[in-house]
Parts: sequence; C-alpha cells; structure tokens
Amino acid sequence: MTSSELRTLYSTSVSDCHRALIKEYGRYVYSIIFNKLRLCGTKEDIEECFSDVFADIFIKLDEDKLLETDIKALIGTVAKRTAIDRFRRLCAAQKHIENTDENDMALIPADISVEAHAESSELRRLLISKIKELGEPDSTILIQKYYYNRKSEEIAKNVSMTASSVRSRCTRAMEKLRTKLAEIGITE
Repeated sequence: MTSSELRTLYSTSVSDCHRALIKEYGRYVYSIIFNKLRLCGTKEDIEECFSDVFADIFIKLDEDKLLETDIKALIGTVAKRTAIDRFRRLCAAQKHIENTDENDMALIPADISVEAHAESSELRRLLISKIKELGEPDSTILIQKYYYNRKSEEIAKNVSMTASSVRSRCTRAMEKLRTKLAEIGITE
C-alpha cells in the first residue's frame, strides 16, 4: 500500500483505512514484536504490544504524519521501538520477581565475605557463652552495658544494685572475661 492509496482510502473511510493497514501490515508487525518478546513475554503481552503499535500508528495517521512518509518503514520503526520498550519493562519486572523469590544469595553485597561473616558469628557465639559463664549478675550487667548500651543507672534498677556497684562489678567482670577469652586464645 502506497501513501497515495492510503490517503485516498483515509479520505473515504477512516475505519476501512485502519482495517486495510492491519490486513496489509499485521503479520509484519506481529513478526517484529514476536521476535523481540518471545523470550520474556506471554502471548497476551505480544497481543497487547501489537494493539499498542497499531494504536500509535492510527494516532499518527489521524495527525497526517503517516500520509507523507514511507509507510512500511514507519510502521516497522514504531513496531520495533514499542516492542523494545515492552521488552525492557517485562525483563525489569521479571528480574524484580526473581530477586525477591529465590536469588537471595545474589542480594549479598559483593564487599561482604561469607567466610568473614561466619567467623564473626562464631566469635559472637563464643563471646556470649563466656559472658554467661561469669554468672549472675555479671553476665546481665555486661550484656546490658555492651549489647544494649544502657547506662549504669538503668542497669542498677534492673539488677537491684546501686549505680556505683554496677560500675565496679562491670570492671571486675570485664577482667574475668578477658582472662576466660585469653584461655581459649582470643585477645582484643
């Protein structure tokens, strides 16, 4: 279909012109879209993109932009660009879904060493076990002071002591803890 044939058909009946465009270029547009979306889109995605292409072409036709250019080239360009845009959106949506589902390991930042994280976790476990070996109230005082960043006055209320007693117990408990950690080879 040439520009002059399209112009004549458009002047007689707009709907006949639309039907003729789809009949003439429908397979061409569908093949462009199918080749771009077949790996990431469903049949519905392809059909929706096909509709979007022809809606855009009909808008250009109503604005007289299509009547002055090479029709097949313009239709091919619109189809290709629309399909590429849809492809990008579908791939981005699928990537988002994949990341939230099963690829939790891919979400670990590259600067985090799994080995260092495991060692750190083991060190924390050992530290807590040695703190608990100190007994009460020393273990409670150390945990509340160094893990929960509580002040001596707050800790004193929880363990029924004075703030000065908590401070002195904390100092002595830290010395005992250093000794216990040195016995297993952990120094500061």
